[in-house]
Amino acid sequence: MDLKRAKRARKKAASALAAAVLLGGGVLTTAATPAGAAPKAPDAPAAAPAPGCSAASRIEQKLDGGTTWRMCVHYDTEAGLVLNNVSYQPKAEPRPIKVLSTAKLAQVHVPYDDGESEYDDLTGYDFGKNLLKLKPAECPGGTIKTVKKGTDLVQGLCATTRARGHAYRLNEDGKVWQSQGKDLLLYVVNEVDWYEYITEWRFSSDGTITSNVGATGSLSPDDYDAGDGRGWPIGKGAKDFSTSHSHNVFWRLNFGLDGSPKGRVEQYDSTVTPPTGNGSPRTKTARTPVTKELSGDLKTMRWWRMVSATGKNKDGHARSYEFVPGPTARHAGRPFTKHDIYFTDYKACEQYASHNNALINGCTHNSVDKWVNGQTLKHPIAWVNIGFHHIARDEDQEPMPVHWQGFSITPRDVTAMNPLTPDDLRNHNGKPGNER
Repeated sequence: MDLKRAKRARKKAASALAAAVLLGGGVLTTAATPAGAAPKAPDAPAAAPAPGCSAASRIEQKLDGGTTWRMCVHYDTEAGLVLNNVSYQPKAEPRPIKVLSTAKLAQVHVPYDDGESEYDDLTGYDFGKNLLKLKPAECPGGTIKTVKKGTDLVQGLCATTRARGHAYRLNEDGKVWQSQGKDLLLYVVNEVDWYEYITEWRFSSDGTITSNVGATGSLSPDDYDAGDGRGWPIGKGAKDFSTSHSHNVFWRLNFGLDGSPKGRVEQYDSTVTPPTGNGSPRTKTARTPVTKELSGDLKTMRWWRMVSATGKNKDGHARSYEFVPGPTARHAGRPFTKHDIYFTDYKACEQYASHNNALINGCTHNSVDKWVNGQTLKHPIAWVNIGFHHIARDEDQEPMPVHWQGFSITPRDVTAMNPLTPDDLRNHNGKPGNER
């Protein structure tokens, strides 16, 4: 451990010592907040549970508009919160549609600008072991569930709903159709030295899944030593310079669309041609099947989707989920941070994007870039990398406002129409006027 983190570690010595003996993962228990705490969310109606899920680890929520999300949740002392068997059931679908087999954080890589410090917080710095207890006020309208972290029980998972504004709006023939949407929100907070990371997953009534990591807590006072032009002055005058650094956050998504791991990956690129004469610009979109492992780079008008191997919507179109990355600052300092998305073929030991501790279980390399070696994608795993370059500011003291980084996956042709379409508009499928 270098001097900077050695200093910071003293602040956490007691909790780190206790956490050091915790090994393995766990499941949720049924315990919730004590009496007088935030009220529980309304119970969802009885429905088929997520497969392979005990009652203690089950999450089920029916949202406004009739959409029901179901999943299993467990806690891992490296990755933190892990989602399993995530399914989505719009009101017009007779049964749940499975989306994800597993979803979790796959690394928080933190290199400092001065080249003196670099960390893999999940597998190298006790991210998962330092789960924080939540207060009732942090989970308004929801339930704080007790998480089994190794051998300890921690009231550390908030399950609630949160408003997100308009789900849709349509003004037609003098009538307005509109709906205000709510998301199912799950989150935990993990402490790594002076930082606190909020890991949240949001599930929307239209089928969108969003994950964000928010960094908050405090700037480390032991890092006010960047007098080499790589830091920012904090406090009075130009005496204390906070060292700039990056947060490169990775997620690992194991899809199971319609219950099959054998999805296929497609890349789409659009090219704009300038106008000729008095014409208008033209845009052509090309589809490229991704049949072998890929290190993908974001580009204007480029996107990817994961397509179901078996399922189709009522219009006969293959179900899929599209990747929508949030703002990112790609870090070129390590091979595994040089790309924005990776698709690898499933291998059980490949669990973390860097500092992968599963080498003894059959992996010959310990970072995701090395796993892209030309294999055919039979069971594709998606790795999403979203970077943030943190140049501190005066407003980061104290406590530090949350800065978020994340991505979404959105349904593309999962249902034949908007899953929230009002009943009196359901005959509007296809070319307007066809069935009116």
